Amino acid sequence: MDTLFIDEGFGSLDQESLDLAIRTLIDLQSAGRMVGVISHVSEMKEQIASRIDVIKQADGSHIKVVVP
Repeated sequence: MDTLFIDEGFGSLDQESLDLAIRTLIDLQSAGRMVGVISHVSEMKEQIASRIDVIKQADGSHIKVVVP
């Protein structure tokens, strides 16, 4: 599988499980797989360097592409 898309669920994990999930996603990405994640969990944003952030504003949502 070259692409993986995950829609949330990280907020219900304990810290150890969340750390394991983040490390696993980063490892998959490092191996050349495309990983898409929808999450409100701040640890995800802090630890996953390449991402598309959706920013909610009064005039509508905007995106910010973050590439290290």
